Amino acid sequence: MRHYGMSAVAMIAGLAAGATASANMAEQSHRERVAGIDLITYRTEVKDVVVILGALPAGDAMAEPGNIAIPTLTGMMLDRGTKTLDKFAITEQLDNVGAEIAYGVGTQSLEIHAKCLKKDLPMVLGLIAAELRTPAFPQQEFNRAKQQFIGALQASEQNTEARAQEAFGRAIFPVGHPNHPHTVSEYEAAAKSATLDELKAFYAKYYGPAHLTLILAGDVAAPDAQADIGKAFAGWSGGQDYLHTAKPAPAVVAHEVPVPLADKPSVSMILGQPTGLRYKDPDALALRVGTAILGHGFTGRLMGTVRDKEGLTYNIGAGMAEDSIVDGSWDISASFAPALLEKGIASTRRELFSWWKDGVTDQELAARKQGLIGGYLVGLSTTGGLAATILTDVQRGYDLTWLDGYPQAVNALTREQVNNAIKNHLDPNAMVLIEAGSVPAAAH
Repeated sequence: MRHYGMSAVAMIAGLAAGATASANMAEQSHRERVAGIDLITYRTEVKDVVVILGALPAGDAMAEPGNIAIPTLTGMMLDRGTKTLDKFAITEQLDNVGAEIAYGVGTQSLEIHAKCLKKDLPMVLGLIAAELRTPAFPQQEFNRAKQQFIGALQASEQNTEARAQEAFGRAIFPVGHPNHPHTVSEYEAAAKSATLDELKAFYAKYYGPAHLTLILAGDVAAPDAQADIGKAFAGWSGGQDYLHTAKPAPAVVAHEVPVPLADKPSVSMILGQPTGLRYKDPDALALRVGTAILGHGFTGRLMGTVRDKEGLTYNIGAGMAEDSIVDGSWDISASFAPALLEKGIASTRRELFSWWKDGVTDQELAARKQGLIGGYLVGLSTTGGLAATILTDVQRGYDLTWLDGYPQAVNALTREQVNNAIKNHLDPNAMVLIEAGSVPAAAH
């Protein structure tokens, strides 16, 4: 599913993007609708390299009732040949210039990732356009894609973290919610029965420029990029919007969901709940900052206590997820040795209750603000990080002024806002506990 020939392009793309972290970043970007596509260009001081990121609403949540594996299989087929180029010709063209194109399928998006030198941008954009507009969908490659997908699913069946995430999503999001995942076994059965006709029907319905966003960051001039995109994508039509509405998650009743996996050296634990919040909603940023104080990195309370003081785990953290387009989740995730699981969960709950009950301190908030803003600006200092931030902001419903607005919004938060958000949107007494690994099965 990927074209990778690691080259100077990949290394150069990680270099500092120059003055991208300065004030008025939005003024350095250009946004136009070209050939029906939401095109955003951002010129940086990195010479000769361009990073391309894109998103098209064609993810797993868009699966038709007939077959849930079709969105992923469609994404896997894009680089396996177009109506004029087979996959070997595509690979040769990319390898000859050290460029990369890759596709991935997420919950709601087909994701497009590419890197190239400035001089090769028209060619790379032409290949992306051909793969998106005129995929050949050869039967033999479809059969190979199915087997590769099934193999990946079978491997994930024994991954404790993946199985914990699956169980958590199924426990907190109702059927019909875009974030409600299917099981590995359901995907495997669907992949085995998938047909090329189903894939072609899905492609015809969901692929098109209407809600496609492309980000070009690096040594790129907006007029040149607009001309290249206009040429490559002219005449393409169609496409569907993201699933912005979701079936509300019901009030969660605290319960445990064991996911027994034999002979595992560790147990993946998730403790959490739905938030009812999208990223852009009031309180969401305050809750995120408060959550970072609890469980972000080595300076979070959870790491400081459960790992450093008590030695119960090497890995624990808290975060919010899957909330860019619809309401998402909040959780603490950790990994414990089976013999330390009970103590680890007790310690985690103790820290959670203390944080929820007493809130954060002014000192913690000031330090975390500084860390979050610093990390944000560091992320913007690479071409890839800048492009990813812009794409994520657009999916969350912000315009480009949010590039400058995020640090200001974080700085403006008060301790009262953060602590109120914690109390108003979380309830430690109504959280789901997932344990995946060497644990007993649920009693019947």
